[in-house]
Amino acid sequence: MAGETVGFIGAGTIGGPMARRLLETGHDLVVHDLRPEALRPLSEAGAATASSPREVAERCRVVLTSLPGPAEVEAVALGERGILAAARRGDVHVDLSTSSWALVRRLAEAEARAGVSLVDAPVSGGADGAAQGTLTVMASGSRAAYERVEPLLRSLGKNVFHLGDSGAGTLVKLANNAVFLCAGLVAQEVFVLAAKAGLDPARLLEVLRTGSAGIYLGLAELFLKRGFDAPIFQLSLAEKDVALALDSARELAVPMPVTSAAHQTYVQALAQGLGPKVFFATLRAIEAAAGVEVPRLEAGS
Repeated sequence: MAGETVGFIGAGTIGGPMARRLLETGHDLVVHDLRPEALRPLSEAGAATASSPREVAERCRVVLTSLPGPAEVEAVALGERGILAAARRGDVHVDLSTSSWALVRRLAEAEARAGVSLVDAPVSGGADGAAQGTLTVMASGSRAAYERVEPLLRSLGKNVFHLGDSGAGTLVKLANNAVFLCAGLVAQEVFVLAAKAGLDPARLLEVLRTGSAGIYLGLAELFLKRGFDAPIFQLSLAEKDVALALDSARELAVPMPVTSAAHQTYVQALAQGLGPKVFFATLRAIEAAAGVEVPRLEAGS
């Protein structure tokens, strides 16, 4: 990859820091986003800009995408001004988005017919991990395509995995997020239950951490401090990821009743207008259903 100009499409909460990380590690970039203001910091840091995904593909043989979900990935790849409209045989498309298992497999087939290799490589670790290059990268696709882009992925991630054929990386990411996003809801329900009974959340947290529940309470301080406007993973995106895990389960005929029940809490939170809040604002939906609010955990508690 040394000396090769790379395309990057999607400069959002995770995409922006990933693109900047690539610049900082010596890669030349051509970047595109629908929002000019998102491109400005990257342009000032040395990236060239493009007016469309098609223009990015015209200028780069390797294109990375980091987009909100399957609909955006499909439009950027297959749209009239998309990547495939200008791609050449031998090009590689690396999709860093959290997408749909079914879409990834369908997209891999469509791109293969055009001579393009898809590497689906969703990431975990948040904006801080993206900025520091410490993400976990869950890649899949042909071994040859993966090895071609591995230096890029290792600029972004501390833990980089090749997991097999297209779709495997996406399925692993959906599994990761289903555990991360659904397990925490049980902890939220317990603290709402305790609040209804008049128990002190700080004292409850202290006790639970010493028992067998302790390993599941990594996020408890976050939601108990009620920082629901934190500029990290939005609740609307969390709901989308859980829904994608359930879509994949239907495709594979695997029952996931616990995940399905957890998803309903995210749907309730969306109905209450909490989509723009941080993902653990689901606490407010649980509180509303119970008619009680968990007291804020003060700093140092």
